[in-house]
Amino acid sequence: MTRTASVTVVGGGLAGLVTARTLARDGFDVTLYERRDDVGGRVRTTERDGYRLDRGFQVLFTAYPAVRAELDLPALDLREFAPGAVIARDGRRSALSDPFRDPEGLPETLCNSDVALTDKLGIFRLRHQFAGRDPDRIFEGPDATIGQYLRDQGFSDRFIDNFAAPFYGGITLDRSLSTSKRIFEYTFRALAVGSIAVPAKGMGRIPSQLAASAESEGVVIETGVTVTEIDTGDDEVTCTLETVGNTGDKIVEADAVVVATDPPTARELTGVESIPTTAKGCVTQYYTLPGWTDLEIGRRLLLNADGGSGPNHVVPHSAVAPAYAPDGSTLLSATYLGHPEPDDETLADRTQRALESWYPDRRFDDLETVHTERIPFAQFAQPPGIHESLPGPRAPEGACYLAGEYTRWSSIQGALESGRRAALAVRVDIES
Repeated sequence: MTRTASVTVVGGGLAGLVTARTLARDGFDVTLYERRDDVGGRVRTTERDGYRLDRGFQVLFTAYPAVRAELDLPALDLREFAPGAVIARDGRRSALSDPFRDPEGLPETLCNSDVALTDKLGIFRLRHQFAGRDPDRIFEGPDATIGQYLRDQGFSDRFIDNFAAPFYGGITLDRSLSTSKRIFEYTFRALAVGSIAVPAKGMGRIPSQLAASAESEGVVIETGVTVTEIDTGDDEVTCTLETVGNTGDKIVEADAVVVATDPPTARELTGVESIPTTAKGCVTQYYTLPGWTDLEIGRRLLLNADGGSGPNHVVPHSAVAPAYAPDGSTLLSATYLGHPEPDDETLADRTQRALESWYPDRRFDDLETVHTERIPFAQFAQPPGIHESLPGPRAPEGACYLAGEYTRWSSIQGALESGRRAALAVRVDIES
């Protein structure tokens, strides 16, 4: 009787879960080790006093191909954001929407004085251009920064400063728009043909769904276990495990190991120098307001067009997904880009002052901080041209493989897609 090949997956984020599930479906004996107490990696939700608090502001682009292929979207009970955003400046706010998906927002969009008519027409032109584009082709050809790309497309500095900088600053954590234009093109296409949404009960439902599906396929998931060393031999791979509360290490053997950890840990375990470790960070603060507080933005993001010391954007979570807050409460968040040094109280004060400048006829003295999430490594930096230098799944030596967004691009799409690619590489090599 032929022995079933065994595979160890290191890391229980989205990439690791997809890798494990795919290999188990293909008939492999798969064990996944996660150092935390639960799976999810950076995609997780904490429940506290009736509030659901994602680990930083995260959304699901429903048009991402891997999202549609790997997730059961109806089961996630998605709650969609309204198209577009509200641009906030000192003393005023103005909405910019997608009239193709939000016809009721057309009058507001046409009257928006923060974005010129030529720029609005440019958005519609790009929308038409990208709607039919093959997403797999976007990472081909010459690259440039998002800022340079938008200028080459004829967009004005006013549009770039008022809308593109805060909106894509929120997506890339780079308000300077020095990130690769490929990220703009991929996400803009996804926005043109789909929506952004969150599961009704938090982004943590995504890894929970993947984990349940993986276990149903036979994957063994062990949490609270850290892989401290990987040794690749000619015929098998050994992993050294450290378990919380135990003294002494445990050695496990497998025919292959897939490293699906965060980038710094993956580089340390595998020695692959091309794994990117330059980080983009952010801080997201969650706040509550008493009762149901209407910010008059519906289910749209509130973008800070002025920049300065205030947050990059504010999110009306309970307006989008009511289950994020207890009945009769309002939950919103503010995200600051980079690694701001001020303490939590100072950041909350800055958020309050920003809101009061955008709503000059209102006070926000009852804004109460619920939680602060500081994320030093939210994404890896993606300057133009970086994607050609990213490692593939077979980059490590021996029967060791990589799965993680750092083999594709920094996104949920990149993470999910990398898991499928890593599983394919393992299967082809073991079966050959």
